[in-house]
Amino acid sequence: MKRLLAISAAAGLALLTACTAGTENSAPSIAPSATSHDPVTIEFWHGFSADNELKAFDDTLAGFKQKFPWITVKATKAVQDDQILQSVRGGNPPDVALSFTTDSVAQFCKAGIFQDLNPYLKASNIDPAALFPKVIAEYTQYQGKRCVMPMLADAYGLYYNKKLMKGNEPPKTLSELADLTKKLTVKDAQGNIKVAGFVPTSQMYENAPIHTGVMVGAKWTNPDGTSAIGSDPQWKTLMTWQKDLVDWFGYDKLEKFRKSFGDEWSADNPFNKGKVAMAIDGEWRNAMLASDAPDVDYGTAPMPVADDQAQRYGAGFITGTIIGIPRGAKHPEAAWELVKYLTTDTGALVGLANAIRNVPSTLPALQSPDLKKDANFQTFLDIFANPNSTTQPAHINAVFNQQTLQEAQIQWESGRAKDLDALLADVDKKINDKLKLTAGG
Repeated sequence: MKRLLAISAAAGLALLTACTAGTENSAPSIAPSATSHDPVTIEFWHGFSADNELKAFDDTLAGFKQKFPWITVKATKAVQDDQILQSVRGGNPPDVALSFTTDSVAQFCKAGIFQDLNPYLKASNIDPAALFPKVIAEYTQYQGKRCVMPMLADAYGLYYNKKLMKGNEPPKTLSELADLTKKLTVKDAQGNIKVAGFVPTSQMYENAPIHTGVMVGAKWTNPDGTSAIGSDPQWKTLMTWQKDLVDWFGYDKLEKFRKSFGDEWSADNPFNKGKVAMAIDGEWRNAMLASDAPDVDYGTAPMPVADDQAQRYGAGFITGTIIGIPRGAKHPEAAWELVKYLTTDTGALVGLANAIRNVPSTLPALQSPDLKKDANFQTFLDIFANPNSTTQPAHINAVFNQQTLQEAQIQWESGRAKDLDALLADVDKKINDKLKLTAGG
């Protein structure tokens, strides 16, 4: 499950980068393997916390224990990136750490926060190019260094409540989404929103520009790493569309409605409660709906695309969980066995994918007959395989770039900014100025 924790860790990453400049981690020249069967206990930190997720991990770690009975895994749940960073800085990291965000991969690799895994992969005769879909390679390495491995993948699509849709098919274009949103929205006599067809604001849960940009095929950066946001007309297309729909609702009315929602990760999610007919979300929502709102009759579809890009329908944003061995891990040999098991063992990946409904990240796991493929989950497997689906390649300022654009979007949709061209030009300036400070990443 993708949870956006990168922004909270951004300051810690920057500080750690400054503290470790010029102290690149030395990876072993020959990756060790756990040939010694002396009993060892390793620490594994991860961010999962929901009951179904924890049970899935317990079952998976039990399978690891059967295969490696001399390795005991002490797992710690609900760990965020800043805790991992602090542990590395303090010289007391876990042996294995998992992160929900790919936004920090460039920093993780550049600062040596996680060890380079290329020697381990070579010693284990693992060819990442043959094992993982190409899109995954873009967010698990930086400047030739693969310091993390993909464990599971996330794909983003459109969820729709069949009852609230009133027989309408899911929209395929932005115009169709806007028209259907207006048709399905229910307001009271004072204009307050009771049910929204769709909430267009970028502040709505998974509507961040990193996810919605794919609907218009928008680019984040130029080949040299500088910002393409101001020069790519697709960002203007997306933000104009969002603003028009926000204005139809009334920004204040929409914000009042949005702020009445429960926590995204709880049973009080408004989609669960029938307050929203359509919502952008990741594949994990299937498992959460089964657990928290089993009576909701829903369907899934790809996100709509720009009206002049019909050929791109079926694409989505791809990201995922990443896992690696922090610098200073006490038991790197045993740690690698766990990382390898969780990222390359087909049975383990399929078991986790079936339990928490994430997309398995290896080609053999995707093709496994044991992978559960009901219609609502198949949507996300198809999105994952779509050649037009995109990710954000590792960038030294990935978190800053996203935050800068989203802040601009909020200014625009709220009406505080009046000139969109000037606003996006300012986004470019801020991003490029930051890039200069980081020496081009």
